[in-house]
Amino acid sequence: MAARLPRPRRFDVYVALGSLLGGLLLWGVGLATRPSTEVYVLLPGRWPVLLPLFVLAGCELLRRTAPRTGLLIGTAAIVLDVVTQGNLVSILIYTDLMYAAVLYGPPASAHRIPRITGLLSVAGAVVPFALWRRPEALLIGVVTGIVAFGPAATGLIVRNHREAAEAARLRAEQTALLAEMDRTQAVTAERARMARELHDMVANHLSAIAIHSTAALSLDDPKTSQEALVVIRENSVEGLSEMRRLIGILRDSSGDVEPAAAPTLDGLGSLVENARTNGLDVTLEADQGEVPAPVELAAYRIVQESLTNALKHAAPGRVTVSLARRDGSLLVDVTSPYGDRDGPRAPGSGAGLVGMEERVALLDGTFAAGPEDSPEGKVWVVRTALPVNDTVEGDTT
Repeated sequence: MAARLPRPRRFDVYVALGSLLGGLLLWGVGLATRPSTEVYVLLPGRWPVLLPLFVLAGCELLRRTAPRTGLLIGTAAIVLDVVTQGNLVSILIYTDLMYAAVLYGPPASAHRIPRITGLLSVAGAVVPFALWRRPEALLIGVVTGIVAFGPAATGLIVRNHREAAEAARLRAEQTALLAEMDRTQAVTAERARMARELHDMVANHLSAIAIHSTAALSLDDPKTSQEALVVIRENSVEGLSEMRRLIGILRDSSGDVEPAAAPTLDGLGSLVENARTNGLDVTLEADQGEVPAPVELAAYRIVQESLTNALKHAAPGRVTVSLARRDGSLLVDVTSPYGDRDGPRAPGSGAGLVGMEERVALLDGTFAAGPEDSPEGKVWVVRTALPVNDTVEGDTT
């Protein structure tokens, strides 16, 4: 099957019809571009002018769908127009075909056509002048430049501007996409930070409440129930206070209220004492010295979450918390008995271990948690190494 030409654009159809009607109007009034006495007019008379006019007008239908084909056919038609008495509209149509071939054609043609027409314009001025030695011979190059090189150069300039505008638009879209990705990542990071903070602030108290309430319900002992209710009340009050403080920070958008101070390692004593109140046998060995605020906060939260996990899951026995400074790192070790327990358990989701691992990763530290064998039996160990010397100051909550 023969290849079918693409369907012309509606605007190109209007251009073709308008050009044809304009050319026919000039032809009808007898307005030609040159007299029949010129030596290169091989087809004098009015009727030969119509053939190149119709062909050029038809080429306008291809100005965007097949610009190179339209230019090639139009070049043959304009050469035919030269040997007739000519029509001004035919010349104008050809300039538009040249412009369209550069503007809408392939990139290779867009850069090649202006060079070729430029060389033809120079040759059209130099060669005739060298042969005839008359100044009027230079007009051949001038006419060639006006009809061919001028439209081609204009098309190249417009094409370059369009490509630059398109590149700028693509860069703007990419910038907007990157900004949206950054915003999404920031929102995700903030949600993760809020989840870690909420979990660490409230989970300890809720775990204690769950365990002691289960004990109070399972034991028919008024004294034990009374002690459990005291612990439940203390943890619920502290948990509500922590929750209100966090909600206050999240609600306040004016910046007038200072956020609550982040916990420090100086509060480990109180944290351990609270764990003892909840029923854990905890010993604390802390010799960390001065550490940066991000490391201090991360270490506090890791100890807090480890004690919460021990309260929920550890077997009866001693829980050991150790902090030491060694080789440019703060080492945090929490050891608790591992095995079956007779008392009530609080359900766990694993979010605590994930939160600890995320905090350590933000500081480029190392984290490990799991069961190990020791002289005292099987234990659950949380080991963390947080870099101290090269830690970047910042918010790691």
